[in-house]
Amino acid sequence: MRDLLPQLLEIAAGKRDAVYCRLVETRGSTPQKPGATMLIYADGSQAGTLGGGCVEAEVKRRALGILTRGTGDGEIALFQLDNDYGWDDGLICGGRMHILLQPVQTTEVREYLTQLTELIVQSPGFVEAIAFDQGNESDPATLILFDEKAQQIASLGVTDATLVESISAMVSPLTERPKAIAQNGIAILPVLEQCRLLIVGGGHIGKAVADIAYDLDFDVWVLDDRESIVSEDRFPRATKRLVGSVDQVLPGLAIDSDTYCLIVTRGHNHDEEALYYLAPRGARYIGMIGSKRKIRMIFDDLQTQGISAEDLEQVHAPVGIEIGSQTVIEIAISICAELISHRNCNGTIIGRPAKIEVQR
Repeated sequence: MRDLLPQLLEIAAGKRDAVYCRLVETRGSTPQKPGATMLIYADGSQAGTLGGGCVEAEVKRRALGILTRGTGDGEIALFQLDNDYGWDDGLICGGRMHILLQPVQTTEVREYLTQLTELIVQSPGFVEAIAFDQGNESDPATLILFDEKAQQIASLGVTDATLVESISAMVSPLTERPKAIAQNGIAILPVLEQCRLLIVGGGHIGKAVADIAYDLDFDVWVLDDRESIVSEDRFPRATKRLVGSVDQVLPGLAIDSDTYCLIVTRGHNHDEEALYYLAPRGARYIGMIGSKRKIRMIFDDLQTQGISAEDLEQVHAPVGIEIGSQTVIEIAISICAELISHRNCNGTIIGRPAKIEVQR
């Protein structure tokens, strides 16, 4: 959804009419999962995706019909992914998808989207709840926005107290990084705060990881002491490109429980120095590249400098899951796979090698 912020701002401001399409529930195998978002414009163009194929074409056809009618009424569309709605290449998923088609043509809907865009910009995560099946097909869907503290911010449609109470009970704390769920005709679609990925070292592997991590919804920061290495040309999508030595930059850099740190500098000494400043800072994750021998030497040396065994035991090294990586891009993929698993599976990393034991 964050990728669609410019378009959402545009239609919320009344500059264009569109249909706001949200995948609210899936069963079985589907090309996209709940939370996927697409905007359909009156000229037939679109932004975002619900997975492509015949489903997207049918959503577009229905959306254009809704805009033409101009009544402001939305609908919930059910797609069974069988012979009628397979993928473009003819593969049949066999699952099903419930998709909200909400026209944005009235002041009420634009006000709701204005609140939604403000949450995207200002809030460290929020929840959009959609009641899409309450037993009466003639009833429009109900949409409710909750901020990161589970406080109701805005709503669209009928919101009786009982429904709001039922929905509120389903909203989990965003600190637990909950996944989307759908129960009893109610979809809970969390939009989680982006985790920052601080990459210390802008060389080949750092660049390859940054290129992939941006598309994985990480907020990418890169640090290197060589200005030419952290140029905008090399890291065009990084939020911050930090130039300076490790000892100058890292002590003053904000590190919190949503920060991922990856140490991939050009040398043993730089890696050790970076870990010295990062290990005690309470980051959500710290990973460091290198051979087991090098990592053990760094750990032993840092302990003599006062870094605790407990802090070093939290470091993931060597970083990257076991996929037989040899090339730079393969190594970057193995690292990013580890980052995804740690972020999405509550710290569990499937396939990673045993950590280096810290001497006590």
